[in-house]
Amino acid sequence: MLPQYKTIPTPVGELILVARGTKLAAILWENERLNRVRLGPLELDNDHPTLKETERQLLEYFAGQRRQFELALDFAGTDFQVRVWQALLTIPFGETRSYRDIAVQIGQPTATRAVGAANGRNPISIIAPCHRVIGTSGSLTGFAGGLAAKQFLLSLEGQQSLQLAF
Repeated sequence: MLPQYKTIPTPVGELILVARGTKLAAILWENERLNRVRLGPLELDNDHPTLKETERQLLEYFAGQRRQFELALDFAGTDFQVRVWQALLTIPFGETRSYRDIAVQIGQPTATRAVGAANGRNPISIIAPCHRVIGTSGSLTGFAGGLAAKQFLLSLEGQQSLQLAF
């Protein structure tokens, strides 16, 4: 069976929600970089229960009514990537961590660049909050949805404006 998807409008643009079975497999951006997340062919299903629940929770988040998501997730990646993505889930709403913080958390303190690469391939944006990961200097760094979307999400969570990294 092919993964199922639906597209939803949000304040950060259209998002493509993807489910494998009963689990959320991806949240993709409308201007998604080709092959950032490898899913293969998808099948449209606007009534898929997991996708409808994901949409409901995301809309609550954007309305300021949700701080934590309650969804079963299906991370597909290397063991290292999955460890990084699981670490993202531990970053509390309204807080940020550096790539180095994540590297230390997963027990690989010298793997800062590898953490950055894994963060960039996070398939479940927003819910696995890669937007909460910033540069060690406190600057905003790359984000699949674009730096404006990252700043919007951090502002939504009460973060002060952070400096853009160039």
